[in-house]
Amino acid sequence: MQHDLVIKGGTLATATESFRADIGIRDGRIATLGEDLAGADVIDATGKLVMPGGIEAHCHIAQESGMGIMTTDDYESGSISAAFGGNSCFVPFAAQKTGQSVADTLDTYDGRAGPKSVIDYSYHLILTDPTESVLAELPEAFARGVTSFKVFMTYATRVSDAQFLDILTVARRHGGLTMVHAENHDMLGWMASALTEGGYTAPRYHAPARPGLAEEEAINRAISLARLADAPLMIVHVSTPRGADLVAEARHAGAHVFGETCPQYLFLTRRDLDQPGLEGAKFICSPPLRDAATQAALWRHVAAGTFSVVSSDHAPYRFDETGKFANGRDVDFRKIANGMPGIEMRLPLLFSEGVVKGRISLRQFVALSSTNAARLYGMLPRKGTLAIGADADIAIWDPEDTRVAGEMHDAMDYNPFEGMKVTGWPVTVLSRGRRVVEDGLLRARPGDGAFVARGTTDLSGLSGTRLTETDPATNFGAEIHR
Repeated sequence: MQHDLVIKGGTLATATESFRADIGIRDGRIATLGEDLAGADVIDATGKLVMPGGIEAHCHIAQESGMGIMTTDDYESGSISAAFGGNSCFVPFAAQKTGQSVADTLDTYDGRAGPKSVIDYSYHLILTDPTESVLAELPEAFARGVTSFKVFMTYATRVSDAQFLDILTVARRHGGLTMVHAENHDMLGWMASALTEGGYTAPRYHAPARPGLAEEEAINRAISLARLADAPLMIVHVSTPRGADLVAEARHAGAHVFGETCPQYLFLTRRDLDQPGLEGAKFICSPPLRDAATQAALWRHVAAGTFSVVSSDHAPYRFDETGKFANGRDVDFRKIANGMPGIEMRLPLLFSEGVVKGRISLRQFVALSSTNAARLYGMLPRKGTLAIGADADIAIWDPEDTRVAGEMHDAMDYNPFEGMKVTGWPVTVLSRGRRVVEDGLLRARPGDGAFVARGTTDLSGLSGTRLTETDPATNFGAEIHR
């Protein structure tokens, strides 16, 4: 059998096993796994690891913030940076504006993504104005292949508990997944006011203004709402040990609750905020950076399987008046653009500090970087695995390539992980069998990426024991939704 492309001599790694084999690709899909395969084109992967391309499932691309500031990266620069970081697909957010319909929101992002992305893409729909008419529109989003929704429990875009329940209900009915930014809004407001009124306005005070207790309370409440609605829930960017414990406890009790953490909580601390002048503004993100003890606890949860994914939460704002200081430089920490870049560093950092240092296995790395996201967000088996019939979305890694993190391929003017030594790097990335990155060069063109219409969430293999039928919250929620 002749193939369009063969990857020869590498060690294949999936979320369940690793083995030596060649991969034969035809018409953009994996056609054969075997030995001594022939193809019109060949990539020699001897000494390399061949894995499913990463799926970045939490990033902000060509999106206005709550302050009205557009992210620095559009779908061209953002997708290029993602690809150089080992990703073959990503799922940024499509943020609804107040009064905007679901259809118009998705149309807006189609216009931003289609002409520019070099890798395949989809969206999570951010719901900020879940009126009755908007909720009635959500089945149209499912029909378009957008099957995940994000809500906030803080900021001006926050939803009430009742609105949260309505969204969970609709998502459950259609097999979708609700994501939540969980921090207690009033606790944050009270703390920030107390600090700024006392004259504590520098970037370093961003961290104490958002105490871990505010995250923990909101996570507990979000899980309770999801159990009442009997709906699956993803808690994004968990940053505290107790928050992770709550996710683990819910999963152990059988709830369909999933957790995500991010590199900034594994590799940076609040000390990075405490720098001269405004340098600490580079590290303002929410939830905020914590401490070294928290890092150790979160790594234990990564290893134990509490977190289904590790995502970047790439939210790029340049260190100038177009980004971090769009509201000026003589302002308190609340008015500095909130977020940091990291889409290109996510996987190299996780591989180097996770696999190379023995914190997680290679199989866990594949699950955390790709397979679990594909399963949760309705892309498996098309994406996220090395299987016959799957898209040939593949990342070839040199496990011994050691680099010092520096300038990335995004549109940013700083890298928060600059100077970190990283072992293991993706050297070739394919999307549907076509080279996107190879030999340090971009091989794809803007617009080569395609929208991925996603299916329902696959809960198999990702949850704990299912809640029993005697659980009153589950029974009540199930009865409502039948």
